[in-house]
Amino acid sequence: MGSERYPDPPVELPEGRIVRVPGLGELFVRDTGGSGPPLLLLHGWMFPSDLNWFRTYKPLADAGYRVLALDHSGHGRGLRADEPFTLSGCASDAAALIRELGCGPATVVGYSMGGPIACLMARDHADAVSALVLCATAREWQDPRMKALWSGMGVLRLVLGAFPHRSWRWGLRRAGFPDSPITSWVAAELSRGSARDLAEAGRELGRFDSRTWIRELRVPAAVVVTTRDSAVPPRKQHELAESLDAPVFEIACDHSGVTVKGKEFCRVLLDALGSVSEQAGAAAA
Repeated sequence: MGSERYPDPPVELPEGRIVRVPGLGELFVRDTGGSGPPLLLLHGWMFPSDLNWFRTYKPLADAGYRVLALDHSGHGRGLRADEPFTLSGCASDAAALIRELGCGPATVVGYSMGGPIACLMARDHADAVSALVLCATAREWQDPRMKALWSGMGVLRLVLGAFPHRSWRWGLRRAGFPDSPITSWVAAELSRGSARDLAEAGRELGRFDSRTWIRELRVPAAVVVTTRDSAVPPRKQHELAESLDAPVFEIACDHSGVTVKGKEFCRVLLDALGSVSEQAGAAAA
């Protein structure tokens, strides 16, 4: 019974630990350690770090990076704050982590919702950010189809609050995931989140619009475009790259490509990371 409710993850994960940040609280962090260039991974909506990044931890560490990943407020093992969830609050949390660890500035990799958080970090906490790699994300989330999704967040909160684990298992079955140990692990990890914060995070995404300021960011950047994405239209991903004057690295996958096509995604991500490193070197020359 225990193995079904709390299954082991499908791969070995980096050490997880609690970092206490004075005045903020306790942040749950994955940290591969080492003296390599720091790489901060910011996950997407609903999916905490392990679910978003478990296929990438080892390849990135093997490439020489010190890989850090934290769960955003209300997601996974993230902070449970009295205040409502905000993207800017998540950016402040991530920057505070980098400062507390004394490893910055870091290259920040944002996936989906993690993209807006990464951009807010670069805007409001420039001391913590050396470069941006933005994946499967957009500069704004105003598409009518996307806004229709965010409008259902109140119902989502009620359902998840009443039946968190059963709701996720049902949703995964409907999405075509077979009953298996990895599906059980995914459902168990998803059920860690706060229904209130997950719903508010969806609303926050629906309100996010960086078009008035994103061109002002002055850090090396690259954009990984998921060309078959049904959640974040590829057109919006290309518009983000144009606003940042950033090179584009494409992978033919839907929004879940970071896990479904893990090996291929890692290769593309490493190419994007090499690009921002080259940009930084050219700027310093």
